[in-house]
Amino acid sequence: MTLIRASMASAIPDRSKVLNGLETLVIGAAGGLLFLWAELPGGLISGAMSAVAIAALMGRPLAVPPVLTQAVLLLLGISLGSLVSQQLLQHMSSYPLTIGLLALATFCSTFGSSFYLQHVHGWDQTSAFLAGSPGALSQITVLAAEKGADVAAIAVVQTIRVIILTAALPLVLALSGVTHAAPPPLPTAAASPPGLAVLIAASIGVALLLRRVKFPASWMFGAMLASSLLHGAGVVDGGLPPWIRNVALVGIGALIGSRFARMKISTLLSHVNAGLGSFVIAILISAIFVAVIAFATHVRLGDIVVAFAPGAMDAMLALALTLHIDPIFVGAHHLSRFVFVTITTPGIIHLFGRPQDDVDD
Repeated sequence: MTLIRASMASAIPDRSKVLNGLETLVIGAAGGLLFLWAELPGGLISGAMSAVAIAALMGRPLAVPPVLTQAVLLLLGISLGSLVSQQLLQHMSSYPLTIGLLALATFCSTFGSSFYLQHVHGWDQTSAFLAGSPGALSQITVLAAEKGADVAAIAVVQTIRVIILTAALPLVLALSGVTHAAPPPLPTAAASPPGLAVLIAASIGVALLLRRVKFPASWMFGAMLASSLLHGAGVVDGGLPPWIRNVALVGIGALIGSRFARMKISTLLSHVNAGLGSFVIAILISAIFVAVIAFATHVRLGDIVVAFAPGAMDAMLALALTLHIDPIFVGAHHLSRFVFVTITTPGIIHLFGRPQDDVDD
């Protein structure tokens, strides 16, 4: 009887966590609506992210509960999958070339950022390599803790990169006119209630299956795969209601901004220059590869820019949704980079890195 009561108690969310989650979403929604009112590109994501990040740095204990995070990623995946059409699959023949160049760009960007952090800011090799590695933040953090690297400094550099990309990339693409070239239309009609039920059920089922085999970002990619198949086969017509899609975008923004909730301002300020410099190096290297692909292939420039942006996979896919960027192209490339980083980073650290303790001796 005692065990039953204990298990029931653990299943009930802590009241403070529920309140923190609600506060996070309210602040994120306010920021998103403000940016949307100001007609800023990607306003719902960048506005929610900015508002939550500022509030978190001011000391508010903001967080998005795991269950809500999974729901947001699921909704995002469904929305991305609903954009699938033959028109969006027309560039699939160029995927092997661009994915190969993306792997090379990731390798060069990691070593370039690492070189900068070591020689300009005096970082140890292990911390520098891990901070310079784009994406796969959870795996990078675990590896940093195992190798005795500076986890706080790595988190600052990685977070700054994601924040800047999420906030600035929509503005840069809009001002340059890159996103205006033949954007794929967002589904304006919502699916029928039976269609929505099939869509959600199939998305949850595929996501759970991918999660069982430890597929990366299983909630988002599982939903995206199920939604793509159902829409591509004509089983479901229409997507999520626009307001639900907007809730998912606000949720992603709030999730990114909440990364600052466990970060002290002193820690942020002590590593902000390293984060900004490392970001510039990564962007310059990525820009070289983007230019090569833009001249060598017929893939739209906006698709290449978002696919090669060294940001978090969920954030870049959310931007693809709101900026009318090809979600299949972007998803394939960010997933490929995630796998590449996850597989190669431990080997790179083993060959080139040194624990912090060795540097201090």
